[in-house]
Amino acid sequence: MTIAAILHGRTGPVISARPTDSVRAVVDLLAQHRIGAVPVVEGDALVGIFSERDLVRLTSSYGPEALDRTLDEVMTQSPVTCDSSMAVIGALSQMTQKRIRHLPVVDGGRLVGFVSIGDLVKYRIDMIEAEAAAMRDYIAS
Repeated sequence: MTIAAILHGRTGPVISARPTDSVRAVVDLLAQHRIGAVPVVEGDALVGIFSERDLVRLTSSYGPEALDRTLDEVMTQSPVTCDSSMAVIGALSQMTQKRIRHLPVVDGGRLVGFVSIGDLVKYRIDMIEAEAAAMRDYIAS
């Protein structure tokens, strides 16, 4: 199974931020949507990512003034990405090796999705449970 299978059925745009947005505005966005990170985009192009970990690092370094900075000053630039054809298990492996929890999905230079490690683990568990149910049905018949 591929990342495209996880993205299939999602509606609406990817929740994202712009490089000129303030950290304060993005923290509000994270809280409002109950998410841990946002891709930072210019047009359809991914230019960075901003996560809860970035906020913790910034607050430790700059204190409350960190909230007044803009994302282009503080975002993680050149984030690890995948494309929609990547296997879910490959994406999980990449996230584990790189110690990241969010993965922008980029096809042809354009941001097409954003997945978390929780999304991928849930998908794998659902698939395993479906396979187990099919095996139980097969054995019972």
